[in-house]
Amino acid sequence: MTTRVIYPGTFDPITNGHKDLVERASRLFGEVIVAVAASDKKKPLFSTAERVALAEEVLGHLPNVRVIGFDKLLSFLVKDLDANVVLRGLRAVSDFEYEFQLANMNRQLNSEFETVFLTPSEHLSFISSSLVREIAILGGDVRQFVPPAVAAAFVQKLGHGPRDT
Repeated sequence: MTTRVIYPGTFDPITNGHKDLVERASRLFGEVIVAVAASDKKKPLFSTAERVALAEEVLGHLPNVRVIGFDKLLSFLVKDLDANVVLRGLRAVSDFEYEFQLANMNRQLNSEFETVFLTPSEHLSFISSSLVREIAILGGDVRQFVPPAVAAAFVQKLGHGPRDT
C-alpha cells in the first residue's frame, strides 16, 4: 500500500521551512500532496492560484509531490483523495498545543486517518509565513527565508524589493 500524505496549509507564502518539510516527507511517503487552503478569512497576500503556482515551482523537482488548492474541510479532502495521513509541521513547542487539538478534532471527524508531525531543520525553525510576509511588506529582505521564485513574487506583488538600509 502506498502511503499518500496530505500536507495542508495556507502557504502564504511557501517558505524554505515548508520546502524542507516537503522534501523530507517525499523520502518518507509514497505520495505527498501539498494542499493549499483558500483561507479567505486569513486575508492572504497571494491568491490561492498564485500560492499553488509558487508551490508547484518550488517543489517541481520532487516527482512524488503534487500541489492542489482546496476550500473544504480537511477531513473531506482526505477522504476525497483517498489519503491515509495528514502531515503537520511543528516549529516550536508553542505550535504543539494547537496542532494537537487540530489532530484530535480531525480524528473525531474522520477516524480513518492519522496526523504525523515533522519538525523543520533547526536552522529553519524560526521561519513563519506571517513574519516573512510582514518583513517583505515593510521592505525587508526575505531572500534568506524563501525560495528565489517567492522572493521574485513578492517584488511583483508589492511593487518593490528590499529597501536599502
